[in-house]
Amino acid sequence: MDHHAPRPLAAAGSGADLSGTTRPDPSPRGARATGEGDSVSPPWREGRGETASEEWLEAGRLLFAAECRFVLGVQGLAQLPAPGLPEVAFAGRSNVGKSSLINALTGRHGLARASGQPGRTRQLNFFALGERLMLVDMPGYGYAQAAKAVKEDWQGLMFDYLRGRPNLRRVLLLLDARIEVKASDLAVMGLLDQAAVTFQLVLTKADGPKPAACAAKLDEARELARSHPAAHPEVLVTSSESGQGIALLRAELAGLA
Repeated sequence: MDHHAPRPLAAAGSGADLSGTTRPDPSPRGARATGEGDSVSPPWREGRGETASEEWLEAGRLLFAAECRFVLGVQGLAQLPAPGLPEVAFAGRSNVGKSSLINALTGRHGLARASGQPGRTRQLNFFALGERLMLVDMPGYGYAQAAKAVKEDWQGLMFDYLRGRPNLRRVLLLLDARIEVKASDLAVMGLLDQAAVTFQLVLTKADGPKPAACAAKLDEARELARSHPAAHPEVLVTSSESGQGIALLRAELAGLA
């Protein structure tokens, strides 16, 4: 691993020559919200801008061009695989578009499958990406018709996984850009604060609302992020349908691999 400071990066769209460049330095593994070993922001964060450098965009493209394979599904803590690759978990309400986002990131239609009955998926699904990063699809929450016992099982497994996983780098907490933030979303943010796990808010289905409404939702999400100690300060906006924000999210995750 190259521990030298990366050279200055050109802004996206500058036409910078990427030939012979190396992959950006990965952040320290095992980052937690406590600040010990926390993630190092990618270079474009230095100016708090929204545009990634071409080098980081290329790093994200290459990472997600690698093979992504299903490893296993876990329904109980005893079934969790031994900690290994850095992990990024995807969490959100049922029907928020978790499976669609994972499929869009990997470019593999059908890799992650949504349940035909929202609220019925009860397991953590692990996907190995290029033997560099583990994507973890967490059970959806907040579905009104899910049985109380299922909700309790999900909450127990989720919290145990979150607080006891040393290689969990970040949780991506997905919010539907078309609708209001639900009480269940706020409850999960509190749970993530309690577990001291860094989470990042990601708006999904951004192709649905009008630009002004989407901008207002982004402002709301940023305010939420500022109010939670475990939240990453940057909020990303995505659409699995139009591809909006997919390259930027890939670049963000490349910094964790």
